[in-house]
Amino acid sequence: MRPEFYGPETTIMAKFQQYHVPYTIDPRYAKKVCYFSMEFAIHQPLKIYSGGLGFLSGSHLRSAYELRQNLIGIGILWKYGYYDQARNQDQTLQVQWNEKIYNYLEDTGIKYQINIHDAPVWVKVFYLNPETFKSAPLFLLSTDVPENDYVSQTITHRLYDANVATKVAQFILLGIGGARLVEELKFKPEVYHLNEAHAISLVFHLYKKLGSVEQIRKQLVFTTHTPEEAGNEKHDIHLCLKMSYFNGLTLDEVRKLTGITDDQFNHSLVALRFARLANAVSELHGHVSRKIWARYDGICPIIHITNSQNWKYWADKQLYFSMDEANEERFEDRKKYLKRRAFDIVADQTGKLLDPNVFTVVWARRFAGYKRADLITRNKQRFEALLNNKKYPIQFIWAGKPYPVDYPAISDFNHLVHISKQYRNMAVCVGYELTLSKRLKQSADLWLNNPRVPREASGTSGMTAAMNGAVNFSTNDGWIVEFINHGNNGFVVPPTDYEKMQVHEQDEYDLNFMYDILERQILPAYYDTPSTWRQIVQNGMRDVRFRFDSNRMANEYYELLYNAQ
Repeated sequence: MRPEFYGPETTIMAKFQQYHVPYTIDPRYAKKVCYFSMEFAIHQPLKIYSGGLGFLSGSHLRSAYELRQNLIGIGILWKYGYYDQARNQDQTLQVQWNEKIYNYLEDTGIKYQINIHDAPVWVKVFYLNPETFKSAPLFLLSTDVPENDYVSQTITHRLYDANVATKVAQFILLGIGGARLVEELKFKPEVYHLNEAHAISLVFHLYKKLGSVEQIRKQLVFTTHTPEEAGNEKHDIHLCLKMSYFNGLTLDEVRKLTGITDDQFNHSLVALRFARLANAVSELHGHVSRKIWARYDGICPIIHITNSQNWKYWADKQLYFSMDEANEERFEDRKKYLKRRAFDIVADQTGKLLDPNVFTVVWARRFAGYKRADLITRNKQRFEALLNNKKYPIQFIWAGKPYPVDYPAISDFNHLVHISKQYRNMAVCVGYELTLSKRLKQSADLWLNNPRVPREASGTSGMTAAMNGAVNFSTNDGWIVEFINHGNNGFVVPPTDYEKMQVHEQDEYDLNFMYDILERQILPAYYDTPSTWRQIVQNGMRDVRFRFDSNRMANEYYELLYNAQ
């Protein structure tokens, strides 16, 4: 496909009337794909993401650009983002909603109406040019326009709005609104790819257009991220009907099409019934997903394509150059520099001036109960002895965003803040977005990850940590199962039969092993045999380089998902 050029006389509208991806397409990736996601973490200045789902879709679009794939992204322009993480006077978490302004987004001039709650709602479309942040084309939908009433304007105010009706409206906007946009663009996709089931309302639009489930199934693929059935989005089917989620279909028609007989509309279940093929996001998650959904009829096959992150965006190239040249002195010097630079941010936020010569453990990701942010602090005696160890000094950094109304997770965050006030070598940071994420990964000697197995579908933060010279230490979950060779490129809590354990037993088992491995293997390796430690670091950097680069993932999406018959 030839690249498309636009002269100065060409109007903005004309640019989008017959849309083509504006770069030369690699013939291997010629099939037209529309990729729907509620969030995209493309770059720090575009704050339309919350966590791992966005980090994945952002890396996917960057790799689609690098590989010259015929793919466009469709998302939502969140006026206030996810939220801004600030502090109260006592350093605890404060949720702020600040308006975002993006002058680098192009106004496409496209406006159209969709029905939400039996009323027309105007949708305005913005465009992130591929050259702005080196990503595949991204179209962002907004209802925050003066033609809409205030309630309709708020649909695109907050990512994952806590109000159930607003969230359902957001799903309608992404699905039906996104499908309408594709028609406005005359893009004519051969594949609709749903990154999670948030946009599954598009099937009701396509059903009216195509007339059969079989025709939809030929074009629809689905990525599931949730490793337990209870975690999948469900909403009252009568509320969905009232909100116009089903695009004018009657409840009887919806039940007949979807096979749902109760009053809970299960978005993931419907996606699995309408899709031709679905993928889990790690090998382990594939086994878990097939087990979860096996009791349901009409489920499409579920393969696995392990999540990955974009090496070109995330990796510290100087570390890799030093490693490739076997320049140990420069490698160590670069890592110390990265630690000092990150510690300036930590000191600015918390007043804690950490030491780049001291072993640094970082726990940083979305705060959620199953991720157990505070696990290592739960044995107060051992934690205090660890922090006061003179032979093997250690320092800890925590960071991450809880969901703004997840009060148990916010309580965990605040609990860590209060603990940190007792120690010079423990800090808790706010503002965990792309830039801080990269800086903290560069600062880490050890990237701590301890979700309850098998609750973490993939968990990609450790990939980008390894790309920045941090060693992974994790429970045996998600992508870690495919990566860690204990003692060689990272460290892992020995797997056991967790299904036979109560939650408190699992927590106790993992915690004891974490301390034993940290005290007996990791700290002695770092301080007593630094050459061995450096080898572990570099083994991890090499092992993550290609197997967990999103270019591999984006290629597999075409080979295993889009082109599969």
